[in-house]
Amino acid sequence: MKIGILETGLLREEMAARFDPYPVMFERFIGLGGGDLEFESFCVIGGEMPASIDVCDGWLITGSRHGVYDNLDWMFPLADFVRELAVNNIPLIGVCFGHQIIAQALGGEVVKSDKGWGVGLHQYRIDQQHSWMGTDTDPISIYAFHQDQVIKCPDSAAVFLSSEFCPFAGLSYGDSIISLQAHPEFEDDYETALLEAYGGTVVPAQVAQQALASMSGGKHEDRQRLADWFVSFFLSRQQRQQARPSRQAQ
Repeated sequence: MKIGILETGLLREEMAARFDPYPVMFERFIGLGGGDLEFESFCVIGGEMPASIDVCDGWLITGSRHGVYDNLDWMFPLADFVRELAVNNIPLIGVCFGHQIIAQALGGEVVKSDKGWGVGLHQYRIDQQHSWMGTDTDPISIYAFHQDQVIKCPDSAAVFLSSEFCPFAGLSYGDSIISLQAHPEFEDDYETALLEAYGGTVVPAQVAQQALASMSGGKHEDRQRLADWFVSFFLSRQQRQQARPSRQAQ
């Protein structure tokens, strides 16, 4: 199964010298879940869009430093692409910015939240158990780094993850689209580097310090569990996608 990664964010210069770009982070993260998956990335933020929704079997939209309300030129074809994927029931996962642009493209609303920055290790309730999530109903911990939030869900969306800070942390749309506000692709060293670099400037110093504290004391993100979710979601829909008549034949 081929997964297309739609790259909507670039690492800042000081981070790019130390860390892999977001598509590589996602490939490494999803690889933890096994499965016969291959990847191709498209630099959407640089104006590169796939030729069609059928170029890959499933899709993933990365995070970005930009807000969906910025209405940058590259966001409009991406929103159209999301709507086309939704109409054709092609598997799609969105993360952070990806979570937000899917919601906005399908009728939701995203704002810079008055709750401020959500950073560090956050825990989310499981409000709805999908088949690709297995049977574990314990809350799940994921690294977060965001200020924007979905504040109005599209009519087609259902909440499957939530917290007091982020009520719409995980959304599902039928059985073909899921999205997460937090960053399962972030590893410890990258989340730490972000907090150390932007604490006291972009992120208030006290908030950054509390976030760093949330990552200590034996607490950790549920990285393997999340990777299993992603792979199970994609692979469980592969057979259905293979049975779907090609758009050329329709």
